[in-house]
Amino acid sequence: MCGIVGYVGPQNALDVVLEGLRRLEYRGYDSAGVAVVVDGVLTTAKKAGKLANLEKVLADQGLPAATTGLGHTRWATHGGPTDRNAHPHVSADGQVAVVHNGIIENFAALRAECEATGTEFSSDTDTEVVAHLLAAVYPTLPESPDRLAEALRRVSRRLEGAFTLVATHAAEPHTMVASRRNSPLVVGVGDGEYFLGSDVAAFIGHTRHALDVGQDEVVEIDRTRGVTVTDFTGRVVEPPSRTVDWDAAAAEKDGYDWFMLKEIAEQPHAIADTLLGRLSDHGAIVLDEVRISDQEVRDIDKVFVVSCGTSYHAGLIAKYAIEHWTRIPVEVELASEFRYRDPVLDRSTLVVVISQSGETMDTLMAMRHAKEQRARVLAICNTNGSTIPRESDAVLYTRAGPEVAVASTKGFLSQVVACYLVGLFLAQVRGIKYADEVAAIVDELRALPAAVEKVLSEMEPVRELARSLADSPTILFLGRHVGYPVALEGALKLKELAYIHAEGFAAGELKHGPIALIGEGTPVVVVAPSPRGRESVHGKVVSNIQEVRARGARTIVIAEEGDDDVLPYADHVIRVPRTPTLLAPVVTTIPMQVLACEIADTRGLDVDQPRNLAKSVTVE
Repeated sequence: MCGIVGYVGPQNALDVVLEGLRRLEYRGYDSAGVAVVVDGVLTTAKKAGKLANLEKVLADQGLPAATTGLGHTRWATHGGPTDRNAHPHVSADGQVAVVHNGIIENFAALRAECEATGTEFSSDTDTEVVAHLLAAVYPTLPESPDRLAEALRRVSRRLEGAFTLVATHAAEPHTMVASRRNSPLVVGVGDGEYFLGSDVAAFIGHTRHALDVGQDEVVEIDRTRGVTVTDFTGRVVEPPSRTVDWDAAAAEKDGYDWFMLKEIAEQPHAIADTLLGRLSDHGAIVLDEVRISDQEVRDIDKVFVVSCGTSYHAGLIAKYAIEHWTRIPVEVELASEFRYRDPVLDRSTLVVVISQSGETMDTLMAMRHAKEQRARVLAICNTNGSTIPRESDAVLYTRAGPEVAVASTKGFLSQVVACYLVGLFLAQVRGIKYADEVAAIVDELRALPAAVEKVLSEMEPVRELARSLADSPTILFLGRHVGYPVALEGALKLKELAYIHAEGFAAGELKHGPIALIGEGTPVVVVAPSPRGRESVHGKVVSNIQEVRARGARTIVIAEEGDDDVLPYADHVIRVPRTPTLLAPVVTTIPMQVLACEIADTRGLDVDQPRNLAKSVTVE
């Protein structure tokens, strides 16, 4: 989820681009860069770290005054957050500059093709291949007003994955082109000037007239010809137009009141991006980095999942999936407790550490303790190049993009999906699941973004319900099987955001104490498992709902479509799509997020920055 700005017009392009990047810095802060074109010369500047680092470089060296320019703030996926991997990437002949948001799945094959012709690469990114391909195609085309756009159309047709690409060529100093597939791109139209951005925040200070670029489309902005949009075949299309009525602050949030709401809405994309490129042509699960042999994986006889907070709940879900798919015993540990109880570890132990930032101190110290005991470590992380993945034996990046809100939403769901992939990886390498079995489960995973979209489209009744719960002194959450970690996550979100006492329980434990908490009108949120399946605990959970309702509880039941057994005992039913049992947390978690967010908002609290909390805990 990188930030992209492009500009063609009468103003100083560098000033416009830097202003846009400041508004988009929340989208990526691993590195930043800019490129300008003037008098047939392309000039770039880029620097690892936050935008301030780039601004210092520009203050020291400057760039030529130009009226065409593009910029980028990066959230690293391919290649670490270094100067050489920062965007823009420039072709070997220095004529083409490209910035990119997304993941090009087939970049390795395309890079090999370029290298076979003698092209030398200067970065570790997937993006650079596009610059070289454009530079190779452009001279083969006849001179025409849309020459650069046609070059991008031809290159885009060869790409697989998700991408927003913006490119400029030294030979066309008043033209810029962009294309998109499964990644956002919007055009801003001003008075004789044109803008490109990954969202409207890139240009909200200059114009409110926006055009939305559709799937598999290429847009050209030109100082004299204006805006032209075509599909990848060259057919001209008319993009939908809209007037943005948000102020600058709201534009950064894409019109949402809170970053958390925006991040909840981004979850389908976060899940889809985490799944991109994970299945090879041979049906093998692909991790981002592997420094452990297949034989070492086959020798594993125990797995520990170690994490904190929300990530701990993702680890609890991982236990169900990994044990079911691999038959390896799995223990889930709080990182803050792990090394202090002297766990039994050796070379046949795999420790899976989960950290969004990759710098969580408790998790980092637990990981280092595991390595001292010669255990293997696999990291699930959202931050490329951070300490935890650097020190691990294998890495799977979640690709959720930056989360601004302190309470994790898309970060959590992408971690859950990553845990499923780790489970499949272990099962496949150990010979427990064949390629076709893995592919079938991956297909089920790939159906999750659409299921999440459906849940999100039906959340208005949940928001209304949340407003009626805002004065509740306590709310309880119940679940069984994979619904139990979801109940824990729902309770945590409510505590984090609304400062309401909330507890999550395994529903089977009700009679062992927690049922004493139930009083008249106590809200109880129940995650109902699917009634389908050989060993479903659905009937037992329905009995639990009856038990709490008989004691005066106000029952709120999250149940899959078609489950009518819960209707007689539920005061409120929240429907989610039918999903395979192990994957159900991806859809049942979402109503919990919305519920907590809306309750906090109703109570007049700061949803994005709850009191006493920090986004990343870097001390023990």
